[in-house]
Amino acid sequence: MPTEKFTFPGHAGHDLAARLDLPDGPHLATALFAHCFTCGKDIAAARRISARLAAVGIAVLRFDFTGLGHSDGDFENTSFTSNVRDLENAAQALSARGLSPSLLIGHSLGGAAVIKAATHLAGIQGVVTIGAPADPSHVIENFAEELSSIQAEGAAEVCLGGRPFRISAGFVEDVQSTELDEALKSLNAALLVLHAPRDQIVSIDNAATLFMGAKHPKSFVTLDDADHLISRASDAEYVADVIATWATKYINLTPPAPPPGAPEGIVRVSEADPRGFLQDVQSGPNHHTLADEPLAYGGTNKGMSPYGFLSAGLGACTSMTIRMYARRKGWPLDHVRVEVSHDKVHAQDAETGAKNRIDTFRREIHLTGDLDADQRQRLLEIADRCPVHRTLENSSQIETVLAG
Repeated sequence: MPTEKFTFPGHAGHDLAARLDLPDGPHLATALFAHCFTCGKDIAAARRISARLAAVGIAVLRFDFTGLGHSDGDFENTSFTSNVRDLENAAQALSARGLSPSLLIGHSLGGAAVIKAATHLAGIQGVVTIGAPADPSHVIENFAEELSSIQAEGAAEVCLGGRPFRISAGFVEDVQSTELDEALKSLNAALLVLHAPRDQIVSIDNAATLFMGAKHPKSFVTLDDADHLISRASDAEYVADVIATWATKYINLTPPAPPPGAPEGIVRVSEADPRGFLQDVQSGPNHHTLADEPLAYGGTNKGMSPYGFLSAGLGACTSMTIRMYARRKGWPLDHVRVEVSHDKVHAQDAETGAKNRIDTFRREIHLTGDLDADQRQRLLEIADRCPVHRTLENSSQIETVLAG
């Protein structure tokens, strides 16, 4: 997906560094991503989730809070409240770009921040938290041993994730005085809570508190054995898939009109993993799937093969055509099942200079219902009138151009 560098002023006027992940196609909505405490916009989970959402048409802005990553300012002078203000400034910057956010996503302490920010921002339709604490003061547990030094000296250096940070007494006071109860009650957006039961940084009890404190519509999805940072690629992909699917129900997606001559719009296929063959397949704003190759042919077997999709199209069209005819005739057809097999071998098909082969698709049609022999025979004949059948049987013209 195309990614742009993006800069906007933070709460204190410092330049904050951001990345804007844009869809490689129609823009349907915009999300704003808030990272975890002392993390940054480029952590693996943020990158993977943003890329996946961009693949389905949702632009994502992820940025470094003041004093972190590539953003200017002094981290020691920040607080939870200032993080919320940075989020509000990010939303304003997106709106000025014509990309007003309708979805807020927050990871860990960023999840608490997006709940708070959502109550101050117009147009937010969905809020997603990932491993978020129900009480922002939970973050103090990360440096509890240095708390007395911070309070006595006004600020002290602590080690978080193997890196040194100066934490001020003002930060501690701010998180201790901040509650999310009222923000949850007044949240005028759908809420999705994602949390791993085995999260050792923020316990699952926090997810229950967030969920119970919010009004409907609200949803909870467990992340099973994922870690707090969602460091495994498979877990990040799952989180992104859940958010993308959930968003179609609660976020107003505004797809553009289909291009002339393509009434069903464009099916967009984007490479998801350059090390293998995994592909993101998107048809409009509502339909997403994965294409891949079997393990034996160098793929990761996370989706149907291209020939699998071809067989699926033939089987689905056959079943639909039979159902449509039986419905029009008023025949007692209770159920249709079509099993399709294709005899071409992937490796042979990929050989350079191989002789042309004739593809053979075998359909086995199962009809259930009180049908007589003539009706069954007629429905078998109707199967051959399936539009996809005709497309495969007849010659097709494929036009290919290289995009500018």
